[in-house]
Amino acid sequence: MSHESGLTGGAFAGQGRGQQATRSAEYLVDTQNQRVTVRFGKKLTFGEIKQYALWLQLDPLFQSRYSEIVDLTEVEELDLQADEFLKLADEIDPFSPEAKRAFVVRNSVQNHAARMHKVLRTLRNIEIFHSIEEAERWIAT
Repeated sequence: MSHESGLTGGAFAGQGRGQQATRSAEYLVDTQNQRVTVRFGKKLTFGEIKQYALWLQLDPLFQSRYSEIVDLTEVEELDLQADEFLKLADEIDPFSPEAKRAFVVRNSVQNHAARMHKVLRTLRNIEIFHSIEEAERWIAT
């Protein structure tokens, strides 16, 4: 099953996988590996993250217990206020507390955003990495 509305995602195509794109985000639900991989674009806003969470909740392949890899490496502009970080962590996050979450970053701004989510979700299993491969290895353990 594949859903598209905006970005294309040829790299995410595959059997048993659901795909969705928003203006600045693209995600893949991989049922075989019980994992969601999301890649955000150049500008990341509260609205984009909220839309991604909504699409996930509506996706019939998504399970809240699945692991997640969040690829922030393309984000150049992060437009999130402190109260929005709180809303994302407390109200919008569609993943269960036991789900493993890996954030992939390449600079200090991206790292700060990932650390904010990790701090606000202290009971969650969240780690920060510098490559998708590292994140995938950790998720698989």
